[in-house]
Amino acid sequence: MKIFHGLFFSLLVCSAAYSLPENFVYLNKIDPSIQQEMRYAGYHNFMGRPVAGYETPSCILTKQAAKALVAVQRELLKKSLSLKVYDCYRPARAVADFVAWSEDPGQQEMKQEFYPDINKADVFQLGYVAKKSGHSRGSTVDLTIVPVPIPKEADYQRGQKLVACTAAHSLRFHDNSIDMGTGYDCMDELSYPDNVNVNSRVWQHRMFLRQVMMKHGFEPYSKEWWHFTLEKEPYPETYFDFKVK
Repeated sequence: MKIFHGLFFSLLVCSAAYSLPENFVYLNKIDPSIQQEMRYAGYHNFMGRPVAGYETPSCILTKQAAKALVAVQRELLKKSLSLKVYDCYRPARAVADFVAWSEDPGQQEMKQEFYPDINKADVFQLGYVAKKSGHSRGSTVDLTIVPVPIPKEADYQRGQKLVACTAAHSLRFHDNSIDMGTGYDCMDELSYPDNVNVNSRVWQHRMFLRQVMMKHGFEPYSKEWWHFTLEKEPYPETYFDFKVK
């Protein structure tokens, strides 16, 4: 009996250690209609492997940010569109993993797709990755828009031929997003939301995403069309490091 009680107590402690902080939620529990393609939990990202701290492909956000996204989603669904998130809360240990990756010249297997025209050592200086990320505060999200009915996503296979994220929509990786001018996490000036070197259709898509997100309380980022932060974020100075699991 003592052994059973000890084991039971250990399980409780283990479970409690990985519970979400009080004001955080899983987005799919709040709105399962919002699509998720959590890139950093898998291999299709600029590092080419799962990032430290991502144990499951789950979007976690503060309650405030999640509720604001639900309002955006309700508006989009009326137009037969849906949000799709690529990254939400990001553990601080994941950011440290990014830093270590940037300092290792040997890890460049994903260069052709995600940073074809820049030196990986410059990703922080150029503003594509931050050494102290707003994602770790829990109210920043990377996302796009997909049509409804939801088109099938392409299956990424490790080692497959890579196509530059700046290539035409018909040529680059088919992740079912409407055409935003580049792929997600594309480290290139073409990803700047107000870059004038995109066609009029792409420009309209970017401005529509920007307008609907700002309408519901999110601020855009000047170097990534997919990146938004809740204006009234509850933890503007707190960087969390609990795992995504």
